[in-house]
Amino acid sequence: QVQLVESGGGLVQAGGSLRLSCVASGRAFTIYSMGWFRQAPGKEREFVGAITRNGTNTNYADSVKGRFTISRENAKKAMYLQMNSLKPEDTAVYYCAADRDPRVLKTTDSYDYWGQGTQVTVSS
Repeated sequence: QVQLVESGGGLVQAGGSLRLSCVASGRAFTIYSMGWFRQAPGKEREFVGAITRNGTNTNYADSVKGRFTISRENAKKAMYLQMNSLKPEDTAVYYCAADRDPRVLKTTDSYDYWGQGTQVTVSS
């Protein structure tokens, strides 16, 4: 069992940057693959990016590739999402997720554990 808490969201102008954090509680953080998703008003939750247990493999949605970077610090039970060159269309609630499956996971139904989300708003 793991609990996830996101932080770092806020209001930023287009072209700016934000760094989201996801901190886990519970034991054995290293057994979990992790992911970031986002959900804009009136839209379905969508995949942003994912990272494997040891951080060696990552995968990103085409819409964020080259602008967003996922990393993790297992010793701190933390995962991060560095978001650069933000656009108004990046506005959404961002969620982190975890699962024991060792693969890079890109669908919402692949993950067993979710955080409560953090709001990111990008103004034009």
